[in-house]
Amino acid sequence: MEKEMRGIIPEKKKRTFNQTLAAMVIPIAFQNLMTALVSASDAVMLGFLEQEALSAVSLASQVTFVFNLCVTVLVQGTTMLAAQYWGKGDRNTVEKILALAMRYMAIVSLIFLIGTFVFSKQIMMLLTNEAGLIERGSIYLQIVGFSYISLGLSQMYLCIMKVSGKTGKSTVIGSSAMILNVAFNAIFIYGLFGVRAMGIQGAAVATVLAMCIQMCWTLIEERKAGNVKIRLSCIVHTDKSIKKDFNRYTLPIVGNYFFWGGGVTIFSAIIGHLGNDAVAANSLTNIVRNTLACVSKGVGTAGAILVGNELGKGNVKLAKKFAKRSTQLAGIIGGITCVLLIAIRPVILQSSNLSETATGYLSGMLLICSYYMIVSSIDNMVIGGIFCAGGKSKFGCICDGIVLWLIIIPAASIAAFYLKLPVLVVYFILCLDECIKIPIVFWYYRKYTWAQNLTR
Repeated sequence: MEKEMRGIIPEKKKRTFNQTLAAMVIPIAFQNLMTALVSASDAVMLGFLEQEALSAVSLASQVTFVFNLCVTVLVQGTTMLAAQYWGKGDRNTVEKILALAMRYMAIVSLIFLIGTFVFSKQIMMLLTNEAGLIERGSIYLQIVGFSYISLGLSQMYLCIMKVSGKTGKSTVIGSSAMILNVAFNAIFIYGLFGVRAMGIQGAAVATVLAMCIQMCWTLIEERKAGNVKIRLSCIVHTDKSIKKDFNRYTLPIVGNYFFWGGGVTIFSAIIGHLGNDAVAANSLTNIVRNTLACVSKGVGTAGAILVGNELGKGNVKLAKKFAKRSTQLAGIIGGITCVLLIAIRPVILQSSNLSETATGYLSGMLLICSYYMIVSSIDNMVIGGIFCAGGKSKFGCICDGIVLWLIIIPAASIAAFYLKLPVLVVYFILCLDECIKIPIVFWYYRKYTWAQNLTR
């Protein structure tokens, strides 16, 4: 105890932390990998048909990206409070938090479903000015929108499963759905086993079916003894004190992801107006980046849960030490990912089915993206994990609002549309946001105002 009071983690605690983190990171990273591979399968399978199909779905997927940001916001808000209450041993409040999150998710999902079905062409026109991409992307959006309700609600419960120590089972459900999605892609895009080849429409249908299966599986799991329950009464009649806390700590995350997610969507729109070759290269770069970032995202999620558990128990000193070790690990993983990306770059270039111009763009984008992996891994851990675990989600909102919208987006827009600079120069500017944030992030981290107990 004396060592712990001096801020040193005893060896037994170190082993417990390492073992617990590893037990959580591996399945979460695997699930993230499966999710990234679904996007990769869409692009690769459609890319074998033609480059325009790949570009159209890539742009249309920006809507799914924005929807997934909404899911992430609610997942982080749920994790933030639920992890602390679970650490405190209050299952009843955890179930109330889940009910409130599912209520919000149902509303958001319905809005996105209606928007993509009714205004699909208008949405595509915001992302590109090429008629072929608009037409084909709108077809994809009208179908894939039906996956949002089952995707969103199931993710809320999978989040609670991770918080409550069911990480392995959550990963099995999520990963199985992703594997089914890839299999359905092959069947419906190419027309296997007697099914009519549907191309872009097939990719959307595959997503809808896979997400419906995932939702059904989570409902079956919820009925098992010992698992956190979905209480319909709490969904209809929410606990006012829980709602107040949830809104207080989640609304800044909404602002954070509004600024960040909106900024990333603007990034895609800027690239989308630089031609089909730039769009195709950016699409494959994003797939590679998201695939390689699976482990760092897993560390961020697991670190947030572990730090939140200790804060909920009142172990502030230990939570600070856990946060430090998680951040160090995030930096190491980011460096390994950077080296790995550079190493596999020649293989990616040789296997890509792009035009000569697009391949040149892809080569440069992958190099630029390599340094991005290091700073992104650290920022994801600290801003999205540690700060949120302690309720300081407002920092990310302010930081992204200033860096993205007042610096990066104006600079990239001027470079692309006024100065007419080369595509790779524009892309380099777009990838500077995480680097600019690093000094500010560590300054705020060392103030330790994030180390607080949020439970009542």
